[in-house]
Amino acid sequence: MKNIQALSDKSAITLSFLCIVHCLALPVVVVLLPVIASYNLQDEVVHWWMLFAVVPISLFALTMGCKKHKNYNVMAFGLLGLVILIVTPFLGHDLLGESGERLMTTIGTLVIAGGHVINQRLCRRSDCQCSS
Repeated sequence: MKNIQALSDKSAITLSFLCIVHCLALPVVVVLLPVIASYNLQDEVVHWWMLFAVVPISLFALTMGCKKHKNYNVMAFGLLGLVILIVTPFLGHDLLGESGERLMTTIGTLVIAGGHVINQRLCRRSDCQCSS
């Protein structure tokens, strides 16, 4: 179970950074490589599929870590990031505009990634204390 929790934390961190790359690098890539623009990677469906992957993995990793190290602040921090990510597509272009949506998505992603990094460190630390 320990390996699954560590793998889910690492997967969630990776997905978070893939989200940042998608949000920040894609416009540059589209400008530099017009062929990629034909794949329509900025379509809203991409955001929903990323959420579909990020939410369960993050919830699992944060929950397992919280059970291990009992630090509920980390869980709250991760949940804050998830809420930002989930609410942002609903507010979307209408309320936030394209730049605001990109900014909020980036903030949510960084918050989640930070929560997973802290979660991972606390889990490692709790394993060391248990073995000594």
